[in-house]
Amino acid sequence: MNVLIIDPRIAGVSGDMFLGAIIDLIGVEDPLYSLADAMTDLLDYVSSIKIEVRDVRKRGIRAKQVFMDIDEHFHHIMASDIKKNAEKLCEIQGLSEKATNLVRKTLDELIESEVAVHGYDPSEAHFHELASADTLLDIIGTYALLERSNLLDSEIYAMPPALGSGYIEISHGRLPVPAPAVLEILKRHKFPVSSTPVEAELTTPTGAALLVSLTHEVVNFLPSMTIERVGYGAATGEFENVPNILRLIQGSREELVMDKIVTLETHVDDANGEVLGHMVGKLMDEGAIDVAIIPMITKKNRPGHLIKVLAELSNYQHLIDVLMKESGTLGVRIIETPRIVAKRTKKPVPLIIEGKEFQVRVKISKALDGSIISMKPEYEDLKIAANQLGIPLREVMDLAKRDIIERRDEIVRLVMGQ
Repeated sequence: MNVLIIDPRIAGVSGDMFLGAIIDLIGVEDPLYSLADAMTDLLDYVSSIKIEVRDVRKRGIRAKQVFMDIDEHFHHIMASDIKKNAEKLCEIQGLSEKATNLVRKTLDELIESEVAVHGYDPSEAHFHELASADTLLDIIGTYALLERSNLLDSEIYAMPPALGSGYIEISHGRLPVPAPAVLEILKRHKFPVSSTPVEAELTTPTGAALLVSLTHEVVNFLPSMTIERVGYGAATGEFENVPNILRLIQGSREELVMDKIVTLETHVDDANGEVLGHMVGKLMDEGAIDVAIIPMITKKNRPGHLIKVLAELSNYQHLIDVLMKESGTLGVRIIETPRIVAKRTKKPVPLIIEGKEFQVRVKISKALDGSIISMKPEYEDLKIAANQLGIPLREVMDLAKRDIIERRDEIVRLVMGQ
């Protein structure tokens, strides 16, 4: 199975960074030039587009940067016209239905974020930045390059993007970073973010829209894989301590993955239920994979509990500290454990519960032959729905599972990005 990792933790993500990183990764750039020619022919408000791809250095790291010189003359264009232009360009470029659907999805993310932020009527809204030639180049160019290299068929993971800080000047005035459209896109997908000490806009609306449209699952650490290629894409601007780059990592792994985790074990015989319940929540909040508490009889025939914590190799020492402080135990056994993990993909999808739509993360697990093992809605998202609806959680779980079963094929397409 091919794997693609999008790593925007360093300096965020933008459309031109995506283009540069993909070109650096695959060594191909000609789809970008043919797209620019097609746009000049199709769009009456674009007189010329000149593209140059250069090798640059950002804080000592070599990267590809895409420079665009665009001569265009327009004021505002309706969303429907932007979509029609994009559809026609996808057709001219010969993009597959999958790539074209991703172009549609990315444009919809941008349009819906602007509508939500500004309160437009979608049927009457006119756009300026979204209609610009560089935005269409970034979006359609990204999918054309990924399709050219067969990377769209990869399992695509992303790490939390850095957003930046400070202020930006946009057509609506001076606003704090991140821009409202960026927040709207990331909020809608419950997409985690990271921080970096840079006073600049690091993640742009186009970058955020591409990120959420491409990503199958967000991870904090690289998954088990064989790394084959790495690409770096640069953006304009120099920062004192951070290279202004986006990193893409391409590799492969088996459908069923073997990795290692750590099992932490301890016995306690003096902790009550309230303490143990709080401890479980704390361990999960601090990054434990899972926690189990098993009743047992300890020495001197006293009733007690066996606490088992599953932890990532990168985090187990911190969890030992949490376990000892919260339980009062004086010793913890550490057992390094190999495990085999089925392919799993998790993504927010709209589920209808009691006639109301909720964004609920659904996790799909697959066996080695590609057959689906399970489709499970995220517990935390169902809790939110239960609280808003004022009905028991078990009822919400039943309704969510029923909606998943009834819309099985649609849910699979949404989660797996098909």
